[in-house]
This record gives sequence, structure tokens and C-alpha cells, in this order.
Amino acid sequence: MSHTISAPELRARVTRILEKAGSQQAEAAQVADNLVMANLSGHDSHGVGMVPRYVDAVLEGGLSPNTGVKVVLDTGAMLGLDGQQGYGQITGVQAMTLGIERARQHGSCIVALRRSHHLGRIGHFAEMAVAQGLVSLHFVNVISRPVVAPFGGGDGRFGTNPCCIGIPMGKQSPFILDFATSRVAQGKMRVAHNKGQRVPEGYLIDELGHPTTDPGVVVVPQSNGLLGALMTFGEHKGYGMAVACELLGGALTGGGTWHQQADNRRAVLNSMLTILIDPKTLGTQEDLARETQAFADWLRASPNAPGSQGVQLAGDAERAARIERERTGIWIDESTWSEIEAAQRKVGA
Repeated sequence: MSHTISAPELRARVTRILEKAGSQQAEAAQVADNLVMANLSGHDSHGVGMVPRYVDAVLEGGLSPNTGVKVVLDTGAMLGLDGQQGYGQITGVQAMTLGIERARQHGSCIVALRRSHHLGRIGHFAEMAVAQGLVSLHFVNVISRPVVAPFGGGDGRFGTNPCCIGIPMGKQSPFILDFATSRVAQGKMRVAHNKGQRVPEGYLIDELGHPTTDPGVVVVPQSNGLLGALMTFGEHKGYGMAVACELLGGALTGGGTWHQQADNRRAVLNSMLTILIDPKTLGTQEDLARETQAFADWLRASPNAPGSQGVQLAGDAERAARIERERTGIWIDESTWSEIEAAQRKVGA
């Protein structure tokens, strides 16, 4: 059966599992908090449903608990960091903390983080930056089984390669644009498959390259042992953005790109190029606050399209979801709950 569970109870449960998997209490609690925040934000694909995969990755040796970033380059306004296959919820925060400090000192900072385990919701890192009044840009690649087809291609060749942009907007809520360059995140297909749902046309191709609405084609091997693939958003435009994230997030950071046959390893490694800009140092802090407010007001003054609830900006939906789910609890489907319980048994939690 499915479960609706409060955020504090879910955090406690996940923390216990991660501790049993080898994490110290502080690390387990931070990872659990990050995962539950993804659920609260409406992104179940990046939430506690990842715990079973994390446990498997630890047991296989592809995820190293209690591991932080290693500084491999420091020129002041440029940092090269190695995540050493530690939890991305830990290494990503460490990288952002260092980068934010340098951006406040120098006006900007470029952070090249390589070889972190799954970073989770990239918007979390943009939220860290805008809370300090900084603009941030993030380009991420994925080293794991390739699940996204190139435009014109018939099988998976790279990952969901997210891009994220955070912009403070004065006294109003910040702009947090956080999206996979695939038409939809891989984790959302896992959630849909677990719920027994079909997905809209144009999201997927099956293992033979044909269009399908069955999310299971990218979750479980099909009869011939092959898997299908996600499509990029925006046809050739989204495909171009996906390649840019692979090259900037993977090649430029030193984390590497995907160019090999798929395997069954459960680890998900991310590398991320982050650019941080301080509008105060640039001399445009007041302009930014004034113009972002004016433009947001201009957009929201547009009359509602038929059937629409009106204009929103990136980040609005997540903030609304947090308020609602904190009040009503987080719904976990039966399959995901069973997978979490199985992971719990694997580590004796």
C-alpha cells in the first residue's frame, strides 16, 4: 500500500538507513534533509526514492560515505574540486560554500567540481547562492547508464544533464530555473512506472527506437535485455544544451564524458561547472533588484490564457509545493515504499 508520511518522520527514517549504510550521523541527516526537501518541492524523482540506489551504490563501492571534496586547484576566483565519489548532497554544498566565499571576495568565482556521487536537485545549490545575493549558473553531466537519445538517434547516449540558473530578485522570491535537458527527468519515469502510469507522447522511445508512452522502457530491461531512452526537450535545441552540459560539466571540469557501453553499476556520478557572480561587485545590485521586479510585474500582469492559472516564474511551483506538502505530508507510492524497505533490510536498519 502507499504511504503518506510527514517530513520529519521521513527524514528520521532515511537518516537511520544511511547511518546503517555507513554514514556518520551528521552526513546521514544532511543527505536525508536534502532528499526530503526534493519531495517537499514536488520533485519526487530526486527525493527519498533515490535511497535504494544509494544503498546499492555504497554496497558496490561506487559511493563513498564520509567523504568530502578535495581541492585540486585554487587560484582565488577559480576552484578545481574533486568530490571523490562522496554523497553529492555533501560535496555539492561544500563546493558551493567555498565558491560563495570566493565570489564575495573577488566578485565572481568559477567552481569546477568533478566526480561527485548524485548531486540531487541542482536547484538546491542555486538557492544557496541567491540567499547570499549571488547569481549562479550550473552545468551538470551524468556518468551512469546513458538514458537520453541524441536528436536523430535511436538509443541512449548520455544522461539527463541538468542546467540550472539562480537569480536574486530583490525583495521578492528568487528566480530558480532548474531543468533536465531531457524532456523529463529519468527519476520521474521511475516514479511513473512505480505508479503504473503512462506518460505523454514525445517523451520516450522504446528499445527499438520507436515512440512509446510506457515509462518502464527506461526503468527495467525489456524482453531482449535492452532499454529505451528519453528524448531531449525542444528537439535539436534541447539536444544542443544537453551536449553543452556534457562538455562543460564533464570535459571542462575533468570529470569525463560518457562514451562507452552501458553497464549495470548503480552509482550515479556527476560533475558540475558553477559560475557565481556578485551583482554588488559588478555595481548593478540596485539595477538588478529594480529591473527584475519590474519585469516580473510585467509578466504577471498578462491576462490568464484560457484554462491557465496565470503566469508563474521559475521557482514559484516549488515554493507552493513545499507549503502544501509540509501541511499534508509526502505521498510515497507502494513500489517506492517497498524498495525503501528492501534497502533498509539490506543494511539491517
